[in-house]
Amino acid sequence: MAKYSDEEIRNMSKITIKIAADYLGISPNMLTLGMRNDLLPIGFAIRNEDRYRESWSYTIVPERLIAYNHGKINAIQVENIEKNLNTIINQFEEMKRDLVFLLSENEGLEGSSNSTQSLHRK
Repeated sequence: MAKYSDEEIRNMSKITIKIAADYLGISPNMLTLGMRNDLLPIGFAIRNEDRYRESWSYTIVPERLIAYNHGKINAIQVENIEKNLNTIINQFEEMKRDLVFLLSENEGLEGSSNSTQSLHRK
């Protein structure tokens, strides 16, 4: 079982199940089961449903893996981070709608003032 350093994990373009399991000192099977059941907050396990079989895809986030290995992250922290991100995204979407509305209103006002000015010139 190879042991990887934090820096080696950070520098990998893709972290496989085997690498992550070796890094944490657990079996690949335990790692995948933990990710599938939301017990191991080191990335995402996505269920791919096919008509004939079931398969899973895994994405392991290097910083989550390292933080989990050092006991600095747990499922509740990840959940709170994701909730905060969703709140920020929702607020951004509201601001975007408001801005689009204000810009469209402003265009309407500019258009009507231009037509009013042209009427006064005639």
